Amino acid sequence: MLRLGVNIDHVATLRQARYRGFDRGEPCPVDAVRQAEDAGAHGITAHLREDRRHILDRDIWAIRDTVQTRLNFEMANTPEMIDIATRLKPEAVCLVPENRAEVTTEGGLDVVGQVDAITEGAATLGQAGVEVSLFIDPDAQQIEATARTGSPFIELHTGAYAEAYGDEARQAAELERLARAAEQAKSLGLSVNAGHGLNYENTRGIFLVPHLNELNIGHSIVSRAITVGLGQAVREMLELMEGYKAG
Repeated sequence: MLRLGVNIDHVATLRQARYRGFDRGEPCPVDAVRQAEDAGAHGITAHLREDRRHILDRDIWAIRDTVQTRLNFEMANTPEMIDIATRLKPEAVCLVPENRAEVTTEGGLDVVGQVDAITEGAATLGQAGVEVSLFIDPDAQQIEATARTGSPFIELHTGAYAEAYGDEARQAAELERLARAAEQAKSLGLSVNAGHGLNYENTRGIFLVPHLNELNIGHSIVSRAITVGLGQAVREMLELMEGYKAG
């Protein structure tokens, strides 16, 4: 079964648009956790960025206390975040790149250029009992480098596929690239998740990519929730994900 991790970052983005600097505000990320899990989400994803632009420290601890399924904590590989993660003890950590100028995460982690640092961070997290994933582009060198770090999971960046909407040839090429990456990762003993830019129109296309365990989807679900409510938005995405065969 293909699992759904619901990323609730943009619930906090909406709150911060009005309540930045306040110790309260709406909508509440913790309420979003409850609604997403009640609707059948298999996990919750939240990214505590270094600049705290959406999820705040108080949020991530409240989310940890609330999650009943599993928490996937997205973070940069920095001493501050490693310290928080080892105390927070999420079920999983996904190491991601951060650029202060970006609106959301753009591109995958450069594992090739940071093998030693990522290996050290992954080892510390693993010793704390946290499952580690690296968010990477579907690139053979990055996958090979990931295997050298000892991280058991990758999360394939599906942004290029999502951005190819309306261009069938380009979409097909990106799906082929993702499929090759998944096959390579599987052959190296890595488990495979995927996410970024997936929505209600392009998610079923991902069925052509083998060996997937989980999709992490946020913006599209939060956007859909404005119209139909978060629970219904999660249920609709789960319905779209039915029938996937890992291969």
